[in-house]
Amino acid sequence: MSYPSLSGWLPYALQKPLFGDRRRWGRIAQTSDPDWQRWSDAYMQFYADTQKGGIGKIANDAGYRILRNVDFEGADVFEFGPGSLPHRRFWRGKPAHYTVADIKQEFLDTSLAVLREAEVPATSILSAEATRSLGDASFDRVVSFYSLEHIADLDFIVRDLARVLKPGGLLVGGIPCEGGLAWGFGRYLTSRRYARRNFNYDPDKIICWEHPNFARDVLETLDRQFVPVRRVFWPLAAPLVDVNLIASFVYAKR
Repeated sequence: MSYPSLSGWLPYALQKPLFGDRRRWGRIAQTSDPDWQRWSDAYMQFYADTQKGGIGKIANDAGYRILRNVDFEGADVFEFGPGSLPHRRFWRGKPAHYTVADIKQEFLDTSLAVLREAEVPATSILSAEATRSLGDASFDRVVSFYSLEHIADLDFIVRDLARVLKPGGLLVGGIPCEGGLAWGFGRYLTSRRYARRNFNYDPDKIICWEHPNFARDVLETLDRQFVPVRRVFWPLAAPLVDVNLIASFVYAKR
């Protein structure tokens, strides 16, 4: 399946504020760059202010609802990039064990607290390359919400997520419709404006490095590696990235 977008046809003067100045800054984060360091320092506040309430929470929850189509009862689950595990209330069934991997210890601590409250045995991994440490065919379910758009080496991570799934296992998750017109204009009016008002970094640089992958890149990569089971686009049902904010999905291992 293809995921066309009109964004590439826009004049670059419009692409830049919507999707970052990718011609100048590229897709790979320069971790020694002062703007990246300022962004890293501000990230937890940015996350709390833009993702836990308002339109950010509404959009995120729209993606999480796809979890109602996946049975977790008695499953070994691995989540790549759990954040604060805000989708817990959408689970169907109680996992036998839950492994979380993230690059921020704060998120791992919060996730483990949520899992303890749910009385689910859990393990955490602090690493951007957590999948390397996991055995083949280790999990019944793999979960990844709002993380794959951040991964520069997308092909490797997607292959490894397939590797750690058991035969018959499912990948469930969601991504923002990055690179689509609705997402670009929505960010321009909300979180980009918020960043310019509250933080001392160039958002057109950080957007490139924070979201190196457009939605079409992620979805096409997943389509090549897995068997599509279910896709849901929000807020419109049409499978078009330009008119939606969130794409959620369930894939089966080939």
